[in-house]
Amino acid sequence: QVQLVESGGGLVQPGGSLTLSCAASGSSVSSLCVGWYRQRPGNEQREFVATISSGGQDLLENRVKDRFAIFKDTAKNAVYLRMNNLEPDDTAVYYCAAVAKPPNILVVLERNYEHWGQGIQVTVSS
Repeated sequence: QVQLVESGGGLVQPGGSLTLSCAASGSSVSSLCVGWYRQRPGNEQREFVATISSGGQDLLENRVKDRFAIFKDTAKNAVYLRMNNLEPDDTAVYYCAAVAKPPNILVVLERNYEHWGQGIQVTVSS
């Protein structure tokens, strides 16, 4: 059973940076497509932020692609979301999700992920 644990959230001022971590156990990130989603205050739905395939290809949502980056460390079996130039609108609970996929497959739809972390709060405020 794949388990995911997020860390690295917290309070940051506008313009600041944070790096979220998603530590995986039960499977290697080399065989998982891992995505990041967020649920902003007042929104019932989670929204796609970024994903990285088991082969290392990545895709970021248009509104964040110039500020965020997704990458992984296979030695630590973790996937990271580096967030720069944060804005108050980035305030949300961030979730990582994973599903076993071949190296060339990127998963964007939330319903196609099988494993989820518990979520971590990111607050951007002065």
